[in-house]
Amino acid sequence: MSRPQRGTLRDVRKGNRSVVLWTLYFAGELSRHDLAQTTGLSAATVSNVIADLIADGIVVETGSVDSDGGRPRIMLKVDPSYGYVVGVGVGETRVRVELYDLAMAERARKEFALDPSHHEPAVVARYILDGLEAVLAEAGATESEVIGMGLGVPGVAEQGADLLIHARAFGWDGVPLGALLREGTSIPVFADNGVKTTGQAELWFGAGQGAQHLVMTFIGTGAGASIINGGVTYRGTASGAGEWGHTKIVLDGRPCRCGSRGCLEAYVGAEAILAGAGRELGGDDEESVFAALLADPLARPALEEAVRCLGAGLADLINLFNPERVILGGWAGSLLGREFLPEIRAAAGRYALPLPFSQASIELGRLGAEAVALGAATLVVEDFLLRSHAVRPAGREPAGTTATGATPAAIGAAAALTSAPAGRR
Repeated sequence: MSRPQRGTLRDVRKGNRSVVLWTLYFAGELSRHDLAQTTGLSAATVSNVIADLIADGIVVETGSVDSDGGRPRIMLKVDPSYGYVVGVGVGETRVRVELYDLAMAERARKEFALDPSHHEPAVVARYILDGLEAVLAEAGATESEVIGMGLGVPGVAEQGADLLIHARAFGWDGVPLGALLREGTSIPVFADNGVKTTGQAELWFGAGQGAQHLVMTFIGTGAGASIINGGVTYRGTASGAGEWGHTKIVLDGRPCRCGSRGCLEAYVGAEAILAGAGRELGGDDEESVFAALLADPLARPALEEAVRCLGAGLADLINLFNPERVILGGWAGSLLGREFLPEIRAAAGRYALPLPFSQASIELGRLGAEAVALGAATLVVEDFLLRSHAVRPAGREPAGTTATGATPAAIGAAAALTSAPAGRR
């Protein structure tokens, strides 16, 4: 175990700025007095931090309110017009690009259809860049006003000198998506697995609000999960944590598209459920085909088997992580949950240990198709809130590919004090 290092005065100032900015952002509006009480920082420290944030154009004064027996208190908020953020959801059948202001109010969106059997990196990159151009034009904005662009992608987003994507479902092994995007834009790019961005979106704005320990599951063509511990997404050594769909449910069972056998995904993914019922997607809209399957009495045995397997998979997550909340999401997960949520809960209860199961609720996600892109945009906002200096949209001091500033513990502590940004309420 390495010895803890004593922080410098500059480190302390960075942490103070991050905590104040994070708290104010999620609270919507607070006075300096409120910030001192909420964060536990001294009034002098809060005043100094706020003075810097106002000077940087990040925070604005919004008016005054009466106080108990003293001078009126000046209210503060993070200026939504300080800059834009872009969120991109890359799925198996579509690329979705959305533009938000800093309060996470949507300003524009553009969507492109993908052939499920063709995911050439150059095509995906071109759709992202075309979508970026389209949403900026619709909002009357320019790239110089964008703080950053977040991507929710399939597979593992390997951060480092470049952004490399490993997505077996796409046939991608170390695709340099960051380099491909730099050919068309200088906007800083952030990325994570789409299930993790969905989990963060639900944590900030949806069914996960107020929870500190939760698991977001995502079932579409395949299956995955995002584990959130202490309000912070657990990513593992190389952002590969959460491959729940490739945990084994049957030894040497059905073949999975990952190349192994017996994976949970081979029993609860939409393609697997359809195959079990003697159906296939073909060239039809996947959600329509799956919705029709749910309404077909002849498909009941295949659906009941999928519910049992899903319950067992959720029980594994409950036993492993003892979450307070499990969220069922993804287009197929949402459809399955709307039809069979009581049965899914009952199946999980049969396989989970009694105590952790009694402490966990199993709920449907609330955000739907927008969650991947919305959560991807929060990667940019999270970095912005935690950085120790102003991030100017005009391109000075560009953000990197990972968040810096306050520690994960500080993020979780601040998150516990706050809820969704005011712009999303």
